[in-house]
This record gives sequence, structure tokens and C-alpha cells, in this order.
Amino acid sequence: MDPVAAYLRHLDVERRVARNTLAAYRRDLARLQAYTGRRNLDLRTLDRPALEAFVRVAMTSGLSPTSTARLVATVRGLYKYLRLRNDITDNPTEDLHAPRLFAALPHFLSTADVDALLAAPDVQTPGGLRDRALIEVLYATGLRVSELVGLRLTDVHATQGYIQCLGKGSKQRLVPLGDVAVGWVQRYLRESRPALTATKDGPWLFVSARGARRLSRGGFWQILKNYGAKAGIRAHLSPHVLRHSFATHLLERGADLRAIQAMLGHADLSTTQIYTHVLEARLRQVYDNFHPRE
Repeated sequence: MDPVAAYLRHLDVERRVARNTLAAYRRDLARLQAYTGRRNLDLRTLDRPALEAFVRVAMTSGLSPTSTARLVATVRGLYKYLRLRNDITDNPTEDLHAPRLFAALPHFLSTADVDALLAAPDVQTPGGLRDRALIEVLYATGLRVSELVGLRLTDVHATQGYIQCLGKGSKQRLVPLGDVAVGWVQRYLRESRPALTATKDGPWLFVSARGARRLSRGGFWQILKNYGAKAGIRAHLSPHVLRHSFATHLLERGADLRAIQAMLGHADLSTTQIYTHVLEARLRQVYDNFHPRE
């Protein structure tokens, strides 16, 4: 009998685990089987480095910290069972753990997904043009969603190429705004905002369809979700994912970590350093997939 099928039967018949628990084990082991199948590997011959590579691939594909920890526990259980049955001579998972850094690794979009998301709004409509400017500013600055919707007209300094925002702890900070984002904001201010505020104006940069009211956090979340679906983005999408994408893409292109810290408004550099772990994990995955001696 297939070792995975035998283990699942053992859990179901002999250990009588709960139905939901068994379903979770089945999903985790199906992930392992898919991984070994793509690489023409026998899971009974995997060693610890190979299993660590498997966990890294699962983590970088977007598996949550809790799910990653459960995946490791499931794999450890399988190999303990195989060792007890003498299907393997050594248990490669005895020291296999979900590294602590997995719990902090953020999700982010590829540059192709960002391009698709930015192209999704219909900029021929007032609402679509506002939404394009919104997403451009978020990706260009890495603002928190509360900072984004809290921007006032006076916070934008287009000529100088920066915005000022009120962050955590009521701390003001200046964040560069690239030429592309500046162009979309200026077009929004010329063509869209006057139409949206025809009956009543206010101090907010990004307004709702009702005019003077500023766009709410929940409203922007829904806007982003809709455009993500339109752009065909299957990964989890939220304003914070775009913030993570901003930081990760800057770091990939050689930006200084302390500069990213200042732009994100992190009080402690250790908070920003999590993005270096993202790159380390991705580099290791590329190495595992393509190095001829791996």
C-alpha cells in the first residue's frame, strides 16, 4: 500500500482522529506527494535537506505560519510511522522544525501582478481614475491603509515629489512619491475629484463617491479586492500585501534597509529586516530548484 494511504488509514482506523484533523493531514500529505511527484522523488528516500526545501517551497507559496507549523508536524508524524513500520531505516524529520522566521514572512505580489492590478481600473470614469491614483500611491509609498485614506490635499507636494503622512503614535513622516504616481494623482485632481465632489468639497485627498467624505478603510479594502479579482490575481490581496510588495521590490533592487525603514515608518530596524528573510527564502528556493548538484 502507498505509504501515505497507509498512514492515513492508520490515523483513521487505529487512532480514530477527528474528521477535520484527518482532512488536514490529507491536505498536507497531498502537498508533499505533489512536491515529490513534480521532482520524480520517492518520499521514502528524502533526507532532511530535501524536506527543509519542501517546507521552504510551501512557505514561499503563501502558506500561513499556523499552516506551516501543522505541515511540519504532519510530515514528522508520517516519517515516525514509516520508521516504526521499518519502511525507512532513519527518520529524517527528527530535527525538522518550522523556523521562527516563517511566522513573520509577509505575502507580496510579483511585479507582473502589480502591473495587472494597476491596469484594472477604468480610468475613463471618475471612480476608476480615483482608484488608479489610490493604488499607484499605495504601491509607490508603502503607506498603511489608515495613512493612505487619511491623506489630506495639503499632504501632497507634487512638485517636490513627496507626501507627508500621520503614522503610528501620531508621528509625521515624509515619503517620496515617484513621477508616475505624481502624474496619476495630478490627473485625478484635475479630472476625477471635481466630479466626485460636485455637491460638496472637503480636505481629504481621496474621497468617496458621496463627495466630501473621505474614503473609508473598508471601502478601499473592497475596491482592492474587486480589482484583484478583475486582474486575475489568485494570491491573497489586501492593502498590507501591497505595502509588503513595495518594501520587497525595493530591497530586491538594492535599496538600503534603513531607507525602507524610514519610508515604512518602522520604529525599529528589526521590524524591517523581515524583508531580508523573504529574499533569503526565495534565493534558497531558486537554488534548490535549479542548481545541478542539489
